[in-house]
Amino acid sequence: MKRKHFKLYLGIAFLASSLLACSDILEEQPRSIYEPGFFTTEKGVNGGLSSLYAHLRYIYGQGYYYNTTLTGTDEYTYAQSADANFKDMDLSGVGSITPSSSRADVLWGAAFPNINTANGIIENGEAVESVSDALIAEARFFRAFDYFLLVQTFGGVPLDLGAGELKFNNSPVRTSVRNTVPEVYTKAIFPDLLQAINDLPDNPRVTGGVTKNVARLYLAKAYLTYAWWLENPNNVPTYPEAARQDPDGHNAAWYHQQAYDIALDGITNPGPYALQETFYDLHLGANDRNNEMMLYADHTEDSEFYNASSLSWSNGAAPENFAAWFVTWNYTTIRSAKDAAWAEEVSSVQREAAQAYGRPWTRMAPTIGVFTNTFADKTLDSRYDGTFVTAFRGNWKKGGVAEDVLYNANGLPVSNGDAILTFLDEDDANVVYPTQTENKANPGFDYSNVGAGTLAGRADFVIEPSAISRLRYPGLWKLGTYRTDSGDGLGQPNGALTRPFYIAKFSEFYFIAAEAAVKGATAEAGYSARDLINVIRARAGKWNWDNNGNAPKVEDNSAAMVAATPAEITIDYILEERSREYFGEGYRWYDLIRTQKWEELAGSYQIAGAGRLDNEAQTITRTIEKHHYLRPIPQGQIDGLEMTEAEKSAYQNPGYN
Repeated sequence: MKRKHFKLYLGIAFLASSLLACSDILEEQPRSIYEPGFFTTEKGVNGGLSSLYAHLRYIYGQGYYYNTTLTGTDEYTYAQSADANFKDMDLSGVGSITPSSSRADVLWGAAFPNINTANGIIENGEAVESVSDALIAEARFFRAFDYFLLVQTFGGVPLDLGAGELKFNNSPVRTSVRNTVPEVYTKAIFPDLLQAINDLPDNPRVTGGVTKNVARLYLAKAYLTYAWWLENPNNVPTYPEAARQDPDGHNAAWYHQQAYDIALDGITNPGPYALQETFYDLHLGANDRNNEMMLYADHTEDSEFYNASSLSWSNGAAPENFAAWFVTWNYTTIRSAKDAAWAEEVSSVQREAAQAYGRPWTRMAPTIGVFTNTFADKTLDSRYDGTFVTAFRGNWKKGGVAEDVLYNANGLPVSNGDAILTFLDEDDANVVYPTQTENKANPGFDYSNVGAGTLAGRADFVIEPSAISRLRYPGLWKLGTYRTDSGDGLGQPNGALTRPFYIAKFSEFYFIAAEAAVKGATAEAGYSARDLINVIRARAGKWNWDNNGNAPKVEDNSAAMVAATPAEITIDYILEERSREYFGEGYRWYDLIRTQKWEELAGSYQIAGAGRLDNEAQTITRTIEKHHYLRPIPQGQIDGLEMTEAEKSAYQNPGYN
C-alpha cells in the first residue's frame, strides 16, 4: 500500500466540504474555498458548520491516523501484511518515525483548514443578527476540538494562520510561528470550550450535534491533560520550549480539580446522554448512534452522496471509514474440506459484510498481553466478548458453496454457522499444532491453512492466546462492518464501512473524574475514584448475549466485578480499565503520552511471527525515546514554508531533524 501524504500550507482556507450521513442532520453544497463574505449570512454560517462536522471523517475512520493512535502501544503492533506506514509507528527496530513517514500528517492536514473555517464563522457570524450564539458556539467547540488534538500530538502549534491569532485567513501564507503549549490551551482551547458550554443547548440541534455536555467532556479532558503537562512527572521535554507554568498562575492540582468538577457536572447533568445497559448493546451495529455516543464521524448506507464514498468498493482513503480493516486478519484463508479425505478444500469462512468479518487487510495485530493481561477476566467481564471476534463461523453457503456439511479439525463435520476456528480463552497444553504445510499424507499437515491447532474431539481449529501471531489474531468486533442490505448473501464487504466512527462517549466522564481524583482532586461523597470506576465495571458485568457463543446469555456479574475492584485505585489501574473499555478505538497513545506511561507499559510486547507455522511467542523490545512523545511536524509542511533552513529546523520538533 502506498503512503498517502497531504500537504498543508498554513493560512490556505481550503476545505473539502462533504456531507454528513443522515438526511435529518445537515445539508450543504460542497465548496472548495470560503471567502469572508460567505460567513456574513445565516446560510453561509450553516454551510460552514456542515463542513466542521464533515471534517471529522477526514480524521476518524481514516485508517492511517487510526494507526498512529494505536500501533506502538500495548494494544497493537504491526501485522503480517503491514508496510512501512505501520512498521515505522511500532518503534520496534523495523522502521522509524520521521517527518516523512509519520502518519500524524493526516491530523495536521485535516485540522488546520477546519480551524480556519471555524475562525471565519466566529469572526463574521457573530455580526449576523439571525445567527444565534448557539450556532457560533458549535464553531468554537470544533476550533477547540482540533487545537486539543493538535497540541497533544505535536506540542505547541500556530494560533496565527496568517491574519492574526484566531483570525480567519484567506490568503496563502508561507511563514509560520508556533505558539507554546500553555498559549494554545489558555488562548484557544479553554476559552472556546467555556464559551461553548455557556452557549450550546442541552439537546443537540441536529442528530449527532454538539451540546453543553459534549463541550464539558472535552473541557474536562483538556484540563486533565494540561494538568499532567504542568506536572511532567517523567521530565518529558516540550516544544516550543516553555516553562511548565500556567499563564493564569494555576498549578497542576488546580487543573485536576477543575477536570474532576467539570466531569462530575457532566455526569450529574447528563442531558440526553446515558450509559447503555450492557457493553454489547453499546457496540452492536443495529444500535448505532445510541445515547452513550456523544460525538461521531457519521456515515450511511442509504446514499453514496451522503456517505461520501462508494457503498460497494473502497480504496482506503478519507473520507471513507476503513480503519477496522487494518485490524482484521485474512480469515478467508481458513480451509475446510468437501470430503473426509480432504481431497478438495474450500474457504469455509468467506469475506462478508457482517460485524464479525468485513474486509481483511492484516496491517495491525493485537499483542499477546492484551489477552493474557488486559482481558485476563473473560468470564465475569463482558468486555472481552463484546470487543473481539474469537469464533470464526462457517458462511460458505452464502458464497455459493453448495455443500451442507464440510469437514474440519480432526476430520469432523461442520455445518454453516458452526465455529470453524476459535481463539481459546486460555492456553491448553493439549493443543496440537501442525509442523509442515505440504503433503497431506504426512503427519503434521496444516489442514487449517493458517497454522491453527487441534484439540481431540473438537471440530473447530483452535489457537491459544500464547500463539496469537502477526498472521492470525482475534478481530475487533466492536468496530466491525454492519450493513442491513446483504440479504441472504455476503453483501458488500469491500465497500467502506457505513457505520459512524465513534469519537466521544458518555462513559469517559467517569474515567476523567476518577483519574483526577487519583491525582489529588477532592472528591464528593459517592464519587470517589473507586465509586466512579465501579459504575463502569458494574455495567461490564452485565450480559444479555454471548457474542462469540452466538447465543443468549443473561447474567449479572456486577456485584462480583465491583468486589474485585482494588480498594486503592491507581493510575495504572485506570489505564487498564480504559484499555478494557476503549480497546482499539484510538484512545491508547493519547492515554499513554498524557500519563507519561508509554515506555513503561509498551516498551516491550509479545507476539508470534508472521508465518503459518509460527506458534511460539517472541518478546519484542521497542525503543521509545522522550522525543517520541511528540509526533514530527509533517515534512510537507516544512517543505512548504518559505523560511530559512535554520528557521525550518527550529520549527520541527527536536529529535526529528
